[in-house]
Amino acid sequence: MTRGWTTPTSRRLGIPNPLVIPGIPHRRSVRRPVVAGGRARRAPTVSLEEELTTTRTLPRLVVGGAILAIVVAACGGGSSSSPAAATPTEGTQPTGGATADPMAALVTAAQGEGTITTIALPHDWCNYGGVIDGFKAKYGLDVNELDPLAGSGDEVEAIKANKDNPGPQAPDVIDVGLSFGPSAKADGLLAQYKVATWDTIPDTAKDPDGYWYGDYYGVLSFEVNTAVVSNVPADWSDLLKPEYKSQIALAGDPRTSNQAIQTVYAAALANGGSLDDAQPGLDFFKELNAAGNLLPGISTSATIASGDTPITIRWTYNALSNRDTTAASGGPEIAVNVPTSGRFAGVYVQGISAYAPHPNAAKLWMEYLYSDEGQNLWLDGYCHPIRYENLVATNAVPADSLAKLPDVAGAVFPTLDQLNTAHDLITTQWDSVVGLNIQ
Repeated sequence: MTRGWTTPTSRRLGIPNPLVIPGIPHRRSVRRPVVAGGRARRAPTVSLEEELTTTRTLPRLVVGGAILAIVVAACGGGSSSSPAAATPTEGTQPTGGATADPMAALVTAAQGEGTITTIALPHDWCNYGGVIDGFKAKYGLDVNELDPLAGSGDEVEAIKANKDNPGPQAPDVIDVGLSFGPSAKADGLLAQYKVATWDTIPDTAKDPDGYWYGDYYGVLSFEVNTAVVSNVPADWSDLLKPEYKSQIALAGDPRTSNQAIQTVYAAALANGGSLDDAQPGLDFFKELNAAGNLLPGISTSATIASGDTPITIRWTYNALSNRDTTAASGGPEIAVNVPTSGRFAGVYVQGISAYAPHPNAAKLWMEYLYSDEGQNLWLDGYCHPIRYENLVATNAVPADSLAKLPDVAGAVFPTLDQLNTAHDLITTQWDSVVGLNIQ
């Protein structure tokens, strides 16, 4: 994938050190260029402030506040004006003004538009297939799905390329890696909107003006076809073994795909680097390429099952979902290992295009995603939804969904400044350091 994107500008978060999560429980698979044209037990109540000032092992269910502290105040600087909204639209108010029943009015306005256009939402990514089906069934709108295999950079480019095009190639909403939210806001590409459940989204995980808001997070893992690979790698260093020659693939282009970029970043943590130094990640992949172990193709669920890319590095929710789907279809056994070192977690964010052809449908989509129903649909796809802590506190999470989550104890989250620095390094130096065209 060769489509370019603007490197996000740094934002000061005010968090001096990266946050290490000592005991938390345990998208896209491929990126291509965009073509234009029962119930859970109640968790103890723990304040976010306590989590940020106390070093301790977190209970299995209390993770949201502590994890999301790393996103704090990422929208520094003045807000950009946008064609779709000059001020935040408070929850469920449709474009055109408030009514006595704003949710009913929003539904009516969205149904009048008839369609929402999404981009980069594979059905096996965070159970987006179930989310899309649920939205269509609940509200009767069509969902026009643009390139489900696009990357975060491609999503932003799609907004830019279609500013003056209200047709079916213009996305109404995006779901992108954390650093792409503030940069898209700075470029005037996002509209303001605050869903009805806005107050239950941690303040540290959203733009206070409503331009972008965290949706879910996961941890990078090794997904392995055991019919091809009998000795499943347990850590990053294992990937250099000669037995894995021509067997390891990335789940995207590390010059544009958030998932692939953060894979390189994670490798740095296990190879002498840190959240402040991603260079060892590039050096590791240079060595992996020189050993002949790294494949030039982007991995998909199909290539994992076929054995063409038997070892793939991608988010736990993608790997676990594919494991289940492959098993249900009678395919080969898939193993999913979270590496023993370099455990790296990442947050994604939602936003409404400032040029959305269907602004009310976009708002209704956000209302659905951030409702209990939408959040639990993501959880069914092994994603930790952003309102996780609130859902657990209100006994709104099915016990079977909690039981499926893997152990990712010790995972770390970079600050936005660290993430932006790493993104810039990896995307600009991949070609010169690693020298392998991933596409």
